[in-house]
Amino acid sequence: MSPNRYRMTFAFLGVALAAVVVGAVVLAPSGRLTELPEAVERISPIDGAAVLRQTQLEIDMGVGYGIELFVDGVRIPLDEIRFTESTGIYVWRPGPGLTFETWRPGIHSVFVRWDRTVGLPDPGELKWSFRVQ
Repeated sequence: MSPNRYRMTFAFLGVALAAVVVGAVVLAPSGRLTELPEAVERISPIDGAAVLRQTQLEIDMGVGYGIELFVDGVRIPLDEIRFTESTGIYVWRPGPGLTFETWRPGIHSVFVRWDRTVGLPDPGELKWSFRVQ
């Protein structure tokens, strides 16, 4: 192979790499949740995650907060949500006899509204989505 052919090959590979990087930046999903509000310590699954059908929702709130949970626009009754008062962790998963029997494949949206249960009010809300495979 001649030196010119090597130069052209490397130039082509460089342009192709640049095109891939630019394409990844331009076509990357936007609007993803990158920072949680102060009252929320952790959520699971995270925004944009791909999860299995056995997954459960976990919302780790600061101690002293109460929540309202909506999944795909449907309010989940408080008696379906497991809550550990000492840690502030709320856990919900679909099951027999509950609002949702199972996770269906596809994108699901979660909306949480909270406020303090003691002390001064500190209302807030958070919305995110994830995909069940």
